Amino acid sequence: MDITSASIDLAIIYPEITLLVAASVILVLPFFRISTRFSSTLAFLGLVLATVLATYQWGSPKSGFYGMVTCDDFGVVFKLIFTLVSALTLLMAQRYLSAKGIDRPEFYALLLVSTVGMMVMANTSDLVVIFLGLEVMSVPLYVMAGLARRSLESNEAGIKYFIMGAFASSFLLMGIAFIYGAAATTDLRRIVADFSYIMSNSQPYLLTGVGLLVVGFGFKIAAVPFHSWVPDVYQGAPTPVTAFFSVGPKAAGFAAALRVFTFGFADLQLLITLFWVLAVLTMTVGNVLALRQSNVKRLLAYSSIAHAGYILVALVAGGPGGLSSAIFYLMAYALFNLGGFAVVTLLETRSGCRSDFSELAGLAKAHPYLSAVLALFMFALSGFPPTVGFFGKFYVFAAAVKSGFIWLTVIGVLNSFLSVYYYLRVVKTSYFDQSEAAFLPVKFSPAIVVVLIITAAGTLGMGFFPQRLLELSQSAIFAFL
Repeated sequence: MDITSASIDLAIIYPEITLLVAASVILVLPFFRISTRFSSTLAFLGLVLATVLATYQWGSPKSGFYGMVTCDDFGVVFKLIFTLVSALTLLMAQRYLSAKGIDRPEFYALLLVSTVGMMVMANTSDLVVIFLGLEVMSVPLYVMAGLARRSLESNEAGIKYFIMGAFASSFLLMGIAFIYGAAATTDLRRIVADFSYIMSNSQPYLLTGVGLLVVGFGFKIAAVPFHSWVPDVYQGAPTPVTAFFSVGPKAAGFAAALRVFTFGFADLQLLITLFWVLAVLTMTVGNVLALRQSNVKRLLAYSSIAHAGYILVALVAGGPGGLSSAIFYLMAYALFNLGGFAVVTLLETRSGCRSDFSELAGLAKAHPYLSAVLALFMFALSGFPPTVGFFGKFYVFAAAVKSGFIWLTVIGVLNSFLSVYYYLRVVKTSYFDQSEAAFLPVKFSPAIVVVLIITAAGTLGMGFFPQRLLELSQSAIFAFL
């Protein structure tokens, strides 16, 4: 493996540079009175080029920028997840933003810059660079949440997300400071090498720092009890932005958490108990609170909390099996969760329509194919075979059983059964409930049709052939280890 620890190799960050250049050009375009449609096209082309450049980095691990940037297969997999999520979000946003009168070029620039921050988080073994990436990712998200400036809900979402996000970032930064005070470095590789010495000389400071890191990462992945911002922000933000929130930042948070806690602090046994408790709380609270929701976006918000709990089960299991199952789950979750939000986005483009359950009544009669796709995504979120959602949960729980966490697996399975009720409630409403008023027809755009085809084909196709996706996740983990 070619490791050059004291070099500035721009090839390592070509995907990030590509997206930054595209975002910069998009911000300049309004001065030349170029249409917003060209901005979205340029953003999409930038994401495609970044995906190609990231693919070429597979199988060529290296380090640069004096060891602060690590380019390995683990980071490449997450780069591909981020670009896919961003591209699908961009496609589903075009029609929605235009219908709501908020289609502005800065949205696409913010989307690209946030994606750059996610890539930085996944592509480093240094705590300071992780924090830098987290802030680059988060600041655009605060603005995107409040993109609909004339909507009180959107304004509330932006302000609440900003305040809570800044509060969580302070915990993360304070944790990094404590760890630096204990280890005299923020490089996880040096911490691993000197872990016994650090524990024997500075244990209180190190444990305090790690605890603060758990709080900071817990906010980004929406783990209980750091989840209170999720329902209001998800409901108030524009729906394509909510879709992006539900997958992108969550994947970035887990990418950083996997590096930090399963590599840098893998020998800290106390973390296993802590994540065990967090996984149980996150699964249970997310599912129980989702049972009583009457708004689909709010239901999916609590659903995303519960799914964070399932991924935490993989984090507790640890080892190659747990880590590969976590990556598999994140790749699968990106598809069927974005697909579910794409359907909600499509329904909300109708004049005066919201994401309440009442808007789903009569959907099957008016649009049988759309309701069938929505049912597919709900079955995948529930974990029904032969969708990829079933195999995601199967691999996570199998890894937990192999590691000896039987009771955690039992609680996870029971929570999965509990979630079936509210997911099937969505299906039942769209198929069997009748609307009092005439169902407003949905106007399909080519972009949203592409999103639905990709997410539905991936959800069902990878359910029939999950082995290729599992091999990809295992390759990334072995390179990381």
